[in-house]
Amino acid sequence: MQVKVALCQMKVEDNKKRNLQRAQKMIKEAAEQGAQMVMLPEMFNCPYDINCFRPYAEKLPQGETVYMLAEMAREKQIYLIGGSIPELDDDENLYNTCLIFNPEGKLLGKHRKIHLFDVQVKNGISFKESKVLKGGNNITVVATSFGKIGVMICFDIRFPELCRIMAMEGAGMIFVPAAFNMTTGPAHWETLFKSRALDNQVFVLGNSPARNEAASYIAYGHSLAVDPWGQIIAKASEDERLLLVELNLAEIEEARTAIPIWKQRRTDLYRVSKL
Repeated sequence: MQVKVALCQMKVEDNKKRNLQRAQKMIKEAAEQGAQMVMLPEMFNCPYDINCFRPYAEKLPQGETVYMLAEMAREKQIYLIGGSIPELDDDENLYNTCLIFNPEGKLLGKHRKIHLFDVQVKNGISFKESKVLKGGNNITVVATSFGKIGVMICFDIRFPELCRIMAMEGAGMIFVPAAFNMTTGPAHWETLFKSRALDNQVFVLGNSPARNEAASYIAYGHSLAVDPWGQIIAKASEDERLLLVELNLAEIEEARTAIPIWKQRRTDLYRVSKL
């Protein structure tokens, strides 16, 4: 089975209306070029800035961003992995949330970013999402006509247990809306995506915002798709663009037959014991 996937590496600015218009335009272009699954980047409707999250936040399911995503999925009959947006719950808690829609425009699942981006890199990035966000508590795997998919957000990919559980639950594709920066992007972006794909013999796809030098937080860009052999099969640069890639899902089983790590796992030994 094959599936055509589009990653929308869009420029994000401090204007929700224009961000939604830009996302809508890219989704339409992706569908017109034959994409059956489309992904948007992390925090695509607002700047990646903790001071912007609450003003841009929406309560689900009635928000204008949610409405646009559902309509686009239904109108273009695609699976839509809606990047992420700031979500406000009934208790006024904020989450970094990805919504997944099916081709009927129905909500298949919702992933709240589990691992919050709290870092202090010497001579590099300093950021603390936990000042304003709460972390999610659920691992997100949903069923599609192309098989099960897993969804995580950005910093989540640094935790290999999460990808492994998704793969064990049957996900053959892992979708990752993400906004790595100019410190962590050059250092770790490709390595992490190749590692998670290779570890689990699955497709792993990362969708970044385009680079905006005028932003307070500058995204790395370089959206990419990695196959179960750990090879990058499609990659963007830093500018705004639509990245389309055809995935041959038979390659998952081919990789697992060639190098049968799933059969050779020693789960009888995988435990931590006191010395």
